[in-house]
Amino acid sequence: MPQQASFDVTTGVDLQEVDNAVNQAQKEIAQRYDFKGSPAAIQLDRAVGKITLTAENDYKMNALWDVLQSKLIKRSVSIKNLDPGEIKPAGGDTVRREVALKLALDGETAKKVAAAIKEAKLKRVQAAIQGDQVRVSSPSRDDLQQAIALLRAKDFGVELKFGNYR
Repeated sequence: MPQQASFDVTTGVDLQEVDNAVNQAQKEIAQRYDFKGSPAAIQLDRAVGKITLTAENDYKMNALWDVLQSKLIKRSVSIKNLDPGEIKPAGGDTVRREVALKLALDGETAKKVAAAIKEAKLKRVQAAIQGDQVRVSSPSRDDLQQAIALLRAKDFGVELKFGNYR
């Protein structure tokens, strides 16, 4: 029986890069004229995987969100792995938005990834959900390359990472 080759499909963000992007965004809003004297703030809670944006009004919240997104893009953090919440009123005539970071594949997305591989009907390629990742295995490495190309072509709402290829 031939040796099984496999790879893992996961997602996530580099928290250090997110932290760096948040720090750069904080520096920029401290320098910008339209934010002078404003209670605008960006805070990262690494333990929970959440970014909290606070601003005076919706206009400044949108500007704050644009600054954060641009800094994340420059740091090569995928915007697909952000889950922005609604803009809600907060105390002191401010508005707040919480942005959740997608640190792992959720069950729904993992099922979609596994289903996409099974629907493609690639020869002897099997997908198995293992917690917060999907393990794809096959005796042929060429078939695994086709599976990676197939998954890259589809949009699952998150950035897929392919690792542990052997």
